[in-house]
Amino acid sequence: MSAKQLPLIGVTGDTHPDKDADYYKVGDKYILSVVRAANCLALMIPPIGDELQTDALLEHLDGVFFTGSPSDLEPHHYGETNVKETSHRDPGRDATNLPMIAKVLDRGLPLFCVCRGHQELNVVMGGTLHQAVHEIEGNRDHRADNEKPYDVRYGPQHPIHIQPGGLLEQINGGLDDVIVNTVHGQAIDKVGDGLRVEAVADDGVIEAVSVEGAKDFALSLQWHPEHHVALETPLNRKIFEAFGDAARAHMRKRLGIAEQAA
Repeated sequence: MSAKQLPLIGVTGDTHPDKDADYYKVGDKYILSVVRAANCLALMIPPIGDELQTDALLEHLDGVFFTGSPSDLEPHHYGETNVKETSHRDPGRDATNLPMIAKVLDRGLPLFCVCRGHQELNVVMGGTLHQAVHEIEGNRDHRADNEKPYDVRYGPQHPIHIQPGGLLEQINGGLDDVIVNTVHGQAIDKVGDGLRVEAVADDGVIEAVSVEGAKDFALSLQWHPEHHVALETPLNRKIFEAFGDAARAHMRKRLGIAEQAA
């Protein structure tokens, strides 16, 4: 497959206000994981809400990667009025990603969600979030230890148990216990309609879900598989490879490329 035939993956960005203007950014780990681990092209999707012509954009994409973020969803999106001021918000991202997730699923585009993206998917499907998961009795503190070096934070931190019979077990070759990183303060509370729990942490926090009956690859993780340290874990690399494979299959259909010619 030539460079001109690589799948194009949309990678969602964030709003970063500055003194005189807003900037739209996405971390290099998200872009590079799509390029290196999924073997696809990456295009940042700016969080500009109604200014983004989403339908026209999705016509040209072979998958969408809904990334993590320093920001949290506005709680009113999942019916919560008791707002914990735990982090900054990004209403432009909310206005962009929540309707786009629904459109991606409706079109049958490969979908991959991580951290905030994982929470966005759950909310789109009618679920709710814990605003401060570490405040729940019996839960570990899933937030990053910012006293540790950046790379160390994305190394293995706690075990998860992969549920039998799901997409994640299939990707992982049947192994059910993996050590993952933990860099989040919020997590799924009520699971959204039509979501299948794929993995849980040792304290019960939901670490992965998939979309039941999805038209294509649709997997969502609370942990961060995209950092170069995380990609040393075989499962994380296999997930990106599976996402890339789904994007390649979608691209072939979109461009009318015969399977044997790919």
